Amino acid sequence: MRYRTIGTDPATRREVSVLALGAMLFGSRTDEKTSFAVLDRYVEAGGNFIDTSDNYAFWEDGGQGGQSEELLGRWRRSRGIGDEIVIATKLGARPLAPGTSYVDNGEGLSAPVIREAAERSRERLGVSRLDLLYAHIEDHRVPLQETVEGFAALVAEGTVGLLGVSNHAVWRVERARALAAAAGLPGYEVLQYAHSHLRPRTDVPDPLFPDGSLGHAGAELVSYLRAEPALTLVAYSPLLKGAYTHPDRIPADFDHPGTPSRLQALTEVAKETGATVNQVVLAWQIGSDLPIVPLAGVSSLAQLEENLEAVDMELTGEQRTRLDAAH
Repeated sequence: MRYRTIGTDPATRREVSVLALGAMLFGSRTDEKTSFAVLDRYVEAGGNFIDTSDNYAFWEDGGQGGQSEELLGRWRRSRGIGDEIVIATKLGARPLAPGTSYVDNGEGLSAPVIREAAERSRERLGVSRLDLLYAHIEDHRVPLQETVEGFAALVAEGTVGLLGVSNHAVWRVERARALAAAAGLPGYEVLQYAHSHLRPRTDVPDPLFPDGSLGHAGAELVSYLRAEPALTLVAYSPLLKGAYTHPDRIPADFDHPGTPSRLQALTEVAKETGATVNQVVLAWQIGSDLPIVPLAGVSSLAQLEENLEAVDMELTGEQRTRLDAAH
């Protein structure tokens, strides 16, 4: 396994594996036996960066979520796992009531919610400190100053280590970080957005992002990463939920003229290297000149093994240039 540093403060920064494991469906769609087996193998291979959220997976049973955190808590206790494993979780998008959605009935990012939700996550995970805590989605009802101060208070108390943000407009990320810096408070250091080799259209509205998707790492976010070297991008859905091996699963917002040429470049490099297309995508991210940690969820040991093999895969400069240039 290879590792990289996230965070800048010696008191909170962590060394994490360059491949993160997504636990979204652990404890719900992925049963406990399989989830434990995947977690055990990931750790055996040197992996130490696991991602979840307090609302995973509310849509599976119409509840409010928590199944993933609860399973990770049971796994930690049964294996005697300590702080050698970095578990990241998120808050703000947990439905307020069963049978509802975070789109129109989410908890949000007020200071009281941040405190209460973080405490619930610590209890479910069985930890005294959350290694990395994200603001999951935007909350326009609450002033950014309140959200910034709410997260910083937990860091000051020692119940949270690093702070992160997901699915926010880049200008709101920068404004929140500027507010934190001006007040001498810790700010967001880890950004979590969808990012893969295929590029989506960003002007396609959905209920959560009516102005176009804010969940994808587009050109503006990439530019932001280049300008702020202390930040790290944790790239979720790097394999597009199996779409590279099942083209019929490619989402509608990827249906545009640039997709076929980028798929062709991936296929060519996969043939040259003897790797799978999935492995090429992961290797392309891991070896990027940007600080990217792919976050891949799996539902079987076979999928995990395929992903692990990408960690030590080296693309040539020519191959990387070809992948980057396809459009």
